[in-house]
Amino acid sequence: MAYMPEKPWRILGAAAVLSVPLLALSLDVAKDDPSVRAAEIKPKASHSLLLDVAITDSGFVAVGERGHILVSEDGSDWLQSEVPTRSTLTSVSAQGASIWAAGHDGVILHSTDSGKTWERQRVQPWSPDSQEITNGSAVLDTLFVDENTGYAVGAYSLMLKTQDAGATWQVLSVSGSAAPVAEQDMVASDTGVFTESDLALAAESDPHLNAIVRTESGALIVMGERGAGFKSNDDGQSWQKIRLPYAGSMFGLLSLGGEKVLAFGLRGNVLESLDAGASWSKVGSGTGTSLIGGTVTEDGSVVLVGGNGTLVVRKPGASAFSARSIQLKSGQNPAFSAAVPSATGVLLTSDLGAVNTSVQ
Repeated sequence: MAYMPEKPWRILGAAAVLSVPLLALSLDVAKDDPSVRAAEIKPKASHSLLLDVAITDSGFVAVGERGHILVSEDGSDWLQSEVPTRSTLTSVSAQGASIWAAGHDGVILHSTDSGKTWERQRVQPWSPDSQEITNGSAVLDTLFVDENTGYAVGAYSLMLKTQDAGATWQVLSVSGSAAPVAEQDMVASDTGVFTESDLALAAESDPHLNAIVRTESGALIVMGERGAGFKSNDDGQSWQKIRLPYAGSMFGLLSLGGEKVLAFGLRGNVLESLDAGASWSKVGSGTGTSLIGGTVTEDGSVVLVGGNGTLVVRKPGASAFSARSIQLKSGQNPAFSAAVPSATGVLLTSDLGAVNTSVQ
């Protein structure tokens, strides 16, 4: 999930790859740092900010602020787990009983018992002694293709890969050197107002990476801020830049079978590729609200969600989405962040906790 502020960006050079071993605990972290302190058990944790949810072999697992991790058999009754971090958790991935949760301060946690108990595999909070661009970077999305092989992406082009279930991680790089940008003084007009071209930003050399998916052929696709996109056909060893018809940020990705991929994000923009990112077409979303999370239901409907209770659905065979707003009995419209199929339709995470709703 993308909850990092955008920043000025420069022209992105050719993609390159760097593979460097990374220990599970990459820094000497103070014992009182929130990233390594146990999360507090709170009676209303299931109604707090939850940012992602996944299906496990025994139900559901949701993650969110202050290191909260909750497990549920039915998506309605939740139990908070004891967790060795207070850092906000933004992403969760599951392979049966094996689950990985990740988030701020570079934290990655692992459970082998469907979320009941957790161990910390990685932590890298910001350090004044480090000059690395990814110093303290948050992990924003994770993808595990089996119980051993997984990827994590995040702020400032953070990209990690594990082949041993997260015991160790390698740093991958999709960013090349930035092309030089001509420096010029910005001078306001006589009215004191800058023109739109004066305020235009160039491409980012280290964009935040918000989402990662894998197609059936094994192609990895990554999307990020300000139209940044990358593709790898060799399990992350090399990357090519993807050109999108929209230069805004993409916050999420869905793999729809075969080489079909859906990207969605800022201002309700939705883009679809039938060839693993080689070409893209715009899809009507029915909303101008930014779309943050999504899923595919059992009947093949594509569901995307965002702020102000926004839920958009594309039924099988339809060319565009239809939008509606979800309102709770309290009268509140949740800010939705993620979705998975459930017995009632879809289970959503939000700033008000987990919400079950139909897609009709």
